Amino acid sequence: MKFCRLNLSKTFYEEYPEVARLTWASSIEPFNQIYKDYCRYKQFSSVMPLFLSQFQDNANDIHVYYHNEQVVAWSLCRRYDEYNVESLQFAWNYETPELELGRRSLEHECAYYKARGYKYLYLGESANYKALFDGYEILGPI
Repeated sequence: MKFCRLNLSKTFYEEYPEVARLTWASSIEPFNQIYKDYCRYKQFSSVMPLFLSQFQDNANDIHVYYHNEQVVAWSLCRRYDEYNVESLQFAWNYETPELELGRRSLEHECAYYKARGYKYLYLGESANYKALFDGYEILGPI
């Protein structure tokens, strides 16, 4: 298994205009419904459940994406220190595919964290679509 990250100094994306960043949520809804829609659309055979504590952890940011004033997607990112952040989970209801939120959300998060001095956005396991982003790097052995 190979892990990857984006070197934010090599990215030149813009923040998405219809997004809010939360650091705490009182309820797991509507996140859970969007996650269910996302998993169903992707036809995942098995998924990790969501826990409210993930949305209440002070080290996590919740990026909430809107379209026509409705929440349509979200992502959960973990800040490890002042230079490193990891994209933990993304979910989108896919009701408006032309929004291309899978791509645009990651571009937004690159721009958002880069503007705040972060150096790397970790993406977990490498995948072909991740290699299409500016600053893509495979992590080597320690």
